Amino acid sequence: MGSLKISRLSWLSFFILLSALVWAGYGFKQEVAHTTIVTAASPFPDLYEASITELQESLQKGLFTSVDLVKAYLARIDEVNLKGPTLRAVIETNPSALAQAAALDRERKKSGPRSALHGIPILLKDNIATLHSKGMNTTAGSFALLGSVVPRDAHVAAKLRAAGAILLGKANLSEWANFRGIVPSGFSGRGGQASSAYVPLGDPSGSSSGSGIGASIGLAAAALGSETDGSIVSPSSANNLVGIKPTVGLTSRDGVIPISEHQDTVGPMARSVADAAAILSIIAGRDPRDNFTLAQPARVPDYTLALNPNALKGARLGVPRKFVALLDDVRIAALNASLDTLRKQGATIVDSADFPDSDELLASNNETIVLNTDFKVDVERYIAGLLEIPTGVKTLADLIAFNTAHANEELVPPFWTDQSQFIAAENTTVDQAFFDALAADKDLGATRGIDAALKNFKLNALILPTDIASSPPAIAGFPIVSVPLGFLPPDTPLSPAQPTRESGPNMPFGLAFLGTAFSEFELIGFAFAYEQATHTRLKVRAFPAAIPKTQLADVVSR
Repeated sequence: MGSLKISRLSWLSFFILLSALVWAGYGFKQEVAHTTIVTAASPFPDLYEASITELQESLQKGLFTSVDLVKAYLARIDEVNLKGPTLRAVIETNPSALAQAAALDRERKKSGPRSALHGIPILLKDNIATLHSKGMNTTAGSFALLGSVVPRDAHVAAKLRAAGAILLGKANLSEWANFRGIVPSGFSGRGGQASSAYVPLGDPSGSSSGSGIGASIGLAAAALGSETDGSIVSPSSANNLVGIKPTVGLTSRDGVIPISEHQDTVGPMARSVADAAAILSIIAGRDPRDNFTLAQPARVPDYTLALNPNALKGARLGVPRKFVALLDDVRIAALNASLDTLRKQGATIVDSADFPDSDELLASNNETIVLNTDFKVDVERYIAGLLEIPTGVKTLADLIAFNTAHANEELVPPFWTDQSQFIAAENTTVDQAFFDALAADKDLGATRGIDAALKNFKLNALILPTDIASSPPAIAGFPIVSVPLGFLPPDTPLSPAQPTRESGPNMPFGLAFLGTAFSEFELIGFAFAYEQATHTRLKVRAFPAAIPKTQLADVVSR
């Protein structure tokens, strides 16, 4: 993909604005009763909402093949990625996907499926390495790494392949996982400016922006994202998805372009808790190339066993109200309504249950010190491990210089010119201030933060609207499970597109369940029980132009 042209964006904005006005004019809202909604007579699941279980059962019955499924998803990507609403969710698709699907179809006939993910297409965020020889780049959205050759698949990608999943493509992202500078979420030099499928030119959040958009409208069965602070759960919230940010050390970061070894983690983004749990069960586990994973329990649970609709019975959940007070009235009202639902499902709500160090958490700047210092060290270590780098970059200073020399592709005016985060990180050293900040973060986020609140109020978990939930678990390295909570009202005005919109009719937002280290099993159970009691995701669909029309019937009948 060439340089992003502002004139093209301007015309695109104009035409999408026209469609947005039409869309907003009739107060778009749709209730959905179930997932198979193509037609009453269709034997195929609707790819907008199809679950991994539905797809796997249909593959086993022979209703369609994985080749059919890949063709359908590729056609859906083609409809909306660079055409129509131009969502720019996917940077590139896998040229080997059809061949891999055909091989997996043959294997299914011969010996059955390897796992629940056999023959299921998954999108990967473009900071998760895949072997160059298999057909895809790994670039964090930057032209600086285009054509670079990784030594191996990222550990999580290798585990997906071993489970029989098809790596369908690389999802767009906030470039360098939103660590280059003050740049709108969802922009990368290679991928351009991504936008939401729920509000025309809406902010998709980030940094796992394309993973969120792609999963939200069925451009794949699900996606992987990565998170340092909010980058899985925030785009999951904004795109009406379930997102699991695992404990740091539950999933390996080997082969993932880093920000911080102390906070980075990889997790699933999916349309249901069940799908996210199935993927997490595959990608979790120890990896000798990532020593943080050696701290996890010896045996990884089967997280699908946590899918109990009665999991909330007897649970004690706490609400940190000092954080909630930072939100707008719509999200606070939705949170309060969710508390009634949780009570009806048998949970005891402790309201409020603030972090003992709430004021310090909100005021602390330690995370900035840790991330800036870690990034310089960790990204240069990643680059040093590459087998080939056509651009010749070796250091963070080289990346800064590359962007300056290729400003027409990377530092595009008027919205995407900044690389101040790079520059700040370049000026760091690993000194005592770094180690002090790292220790303070662990104390603030874990010891006197999440763990103290859980202990003081005798809680199983904490709950917050996702939009203000990510930072304490980020600095503690603790998990979050986010599920759909609600939507902005249908009469919400479209905010200006600069270049994306901060708000608009039916923009989604989520509810986060927070816990201590390696408490994913319990959090997944709570999230599943809440999801089954509400089915919030199904209450509003994407705006019409953003919903691909291709379905399996269009492919199988050919």
